[in-house]
Amino acid sequence: MEENQTLEVLMIEDDVELAEILSDYLKKHNMNVTNYDEPYTGMSAVNAKHFDVLLLDLTLPNLDGLEVCKRITKQKNIPIIISSARGDVNDKVKALEEYGADDYLPKPYDPKELVARIHSLLRRYSKRNPKELGREQNNVFRIDKHSREIFFKDKRLDLTRAEYEILTLLISKKGHVFSREAIAIESESINPESSNKSIDVIIGRLRSKIEENPKNPRYIISVRGVGYKLEV
Repeated sequence: MEENQTLEVLMIEDDVELAEILSDYLKKHNMNVTNYDEPYTGMSAVNAKHFDVLLLDLTLPNLDGLEVCKRITKQKNIPIIISSARGDVNDKVKALEEYGADDYLPKPYDPKELVARIHSLLRRYSKRNPKELGREQNNVFRIDKHSREIFFKDKRLDLTRAEYEILTLLISKKGHVFSREAIAIESESINPESSNKSIDVIIGRLRSKIEENPKNPRYIISVRGVGYKLEV
């Protein structure tokens, strides 16, 4: 993280008054806060925009915060700080050991401590190697799992969730032939019982975005009777 760069903080907190207080305080420390007081809209925001850190309450309407944490960590590699007044040590253990949270800050707390925790957490993330940060790179494609984006020859591709998942799978094992069934199973947003034709349609869209001549592809290659592979 570059010095003096504004951090984008996603907050899922149903206490609107507390959210406003924290937002105002963090703004003074070069952090821009986007808060959602409803967990489902907050989870949707994770995939709609890049955030540097998530500040998550546990006691939320409609869906428990632990479940929110669990779902987000499956979708996105984002640092998560739990901010909760719940004193059950089991909640803390589950959040940190089972559901992927990185830190747990019990309420009430001084906002100064929150700022320190955010900076400490992001320093730990920045010290990880590129693969741990969620970046995988080869000569042509670069995956940023933190923002769920793929770059082709340094240009960001505009991908649907299914396209992102399939292309990530193909990149992860270049030269390996994946059957259509395997592609459907490995892609979370695709029904495992989807027809082969639906996979072919998504592959066709991917080719239109990366191939100079989609009818004579250079990168995503069909293997007759089997499936697809990526050649780089």
